[in-house]
Amino acid sequence: MTPTLRTARLLLEPYRPRDEDRFVALFQDGRVSRWMGDGKPVPEADDRALFGRIFTKVYARRLFDVWAVRENGRYVGHAEIKPTEVVDGHEIVYALAPEAWGRGLGTELAEAVIGHGFGALGLEEVHATVTAANSASLALLTRLGFAYGRDIEEDDGTTTRCLTLARGDRHRWAAEEVRQVDG
Repeated sequence: MTPTLRTARLLLEPYRPRDEDRFVALFQDGRVSRWMGDGKPVPEADDRALFGRIFTKVYARRLFDVWAVRENGRYVGHAEIKPTEVVDGHEIVYALAPEAWGRGLGTELAEAVIGHGFGALGLEEVHATVTAANSASLALLTRLGFAYGRDIEEDDGTTTRCLTLARGDRHRWAAEEVRQVDG
């Protein structure tokens, strides 16, 4: 079961069915979706189906952890940590609504997911894949200690950058920065 995590300003908790419209709005926002997947817009129905699979597949089969991200009770983003063949390990994924940008919440969110990976999941390293043009996310991950691994040239001509953070490389990370909240 996906645990609830708390940081100084954020609550990461399993999605609830009533989050669907906010989830879809986040993924339909072109300022966000341009950095997700292949960066191309998808029909709203596809994002609604994706939301449904969080419950019917991911949570039901306990495949990996997926969170709704809230600040002061308000939905502001999405996060997950999942095994993926692209990096042959666990990848962190995060997205914040534009109104949450520029206040350090991305760093706080990424640290929470990384902390969960190193702590509760016992991982020795975590990975991130980022479109090479996403300079803000690349800068955030670099500040957190992620190191360049390799580039993947995509079929559409874009480049995806693969980054890795090993448990011992993250000097600022500390278990007390993220608390798992009992159900």
